[in-house]
Amino acid sequence: MPEEWVLRIDAVLGALPRCAQEPAWTGTRWRVGSATVAHVFGGEDQVFRITFRGEPDEVAAFEHMGHPYFRSGWGGNSIGMVLDEEAGIDWDELAELLTDSYCLQAPARLAEQVARPPA
Repeated sequence: MPEEWVLRIDAVLGALPRCAQEPAWTGTRWRVGSATVAHVFGGEDQVFRITFRGEPDEVAAFEHMGHPYFRSGWGGNSIGMVLDEEAGIDWDELAELLTDSYCLQAPARLAEQVARPPA
């Protein structure tokens, strides 16, 4: 995993209350308490991926959008995204998605501390 990408993701998630980066069984993950907010991994097949959480209706929408999104299969609210440098990575969109994932996974008292754009 390119270290620059891990640092960019950590700049978003590490700024959220009690969200911590840690090594995962493969790659790197960010957790709030015992709940995983995001997991970035890959490379052995030259493809890098990130998974995060979303509302159930968002999961279906992203799955139907196709590449770079995919259904990860890790629970009903998990969304996957291929990080494709050649196609371009929309880091602003990813930051929004990661913030949403955090707010879904964090205890309400922590999620309420996060400034989010109006829906």
